[in-house]
Amino acid sequence: MSQTEPSASDLPVDTDVSDAASGNESSTAAAAPTRKRPKPGERRIQILQTLASMLEQPGAERITTAALAARLDVSEAALYRHFASKAQMFEGLIEFIESSIFTLVNQIGERESDALTQVRKVITVLLQFGEKNPGMTRVMVGDALVFENERLLARMNQFFDRIESQLRQSLRAAAEAAGSATPTVDANAQASVLTAFAVGRLQRYARSGFKRTPTEHLDAALRLLVG
Repeated sequence: MSQTEPSASDLPVDTDVSDAASGNESSTAAAAPTRKRPKPGERRIQILQTLASMLEQPGAERITTAALAARLDVSEAALYRHFASKAQMFEGLIEFIESSIFTLVNQIGERESDALTQVRKVITVLLQFGEKNPGMTRVMVGDALVFENERLLARMNQFFDRIESQLRQSLRAAAEAAGSATPTVDANAQASVLTAFAVGRLQRYARSGFKRTPTEHLDAALRLLVG
């Protein structure tokens, strides 16, 4: 695909992918010695970017609002002017993950007519996104959410349910085109295996301290799993 994978530097103010934060970094660098007051929305982006950056540290323990505030050189009260809770900060990261991945997935569906090509590309963009965003990967596989609000884990589970549903739809079309007598059963089984493969690759990436990339030997693996 010609479009580059979204990264944490593209974190939006709300749910739309935006590069507003990069402009904030340059303006900060050019600012006078007195600290420049962030524009509306910029501080929210900074908080999410910093949280994602802190999650990139291999073996990082649970991130507290005190540690996050210290990294940003602001008070904890300043954080809560932008987010009602830490759970809401993680929801901001999850919204970015969802928006980024499903924007690309929808583009794949629109541009690719071959069902198996759709499947291969969906798995590829999912793993490429994780590889480019290590901190987000820890959110995706739940490592960063273990001691947080249960609804965050439930939301990430729903994310992978949507991925599996998308794969199932393409695989059913492929099975029907191949003349399968049981296209729904075939598609359900293969979609489950592919989703487990993707989650496993992301978990390995996080637990290896981001050394074992999720796209390692990906073409060969997809040839075995998809054909």
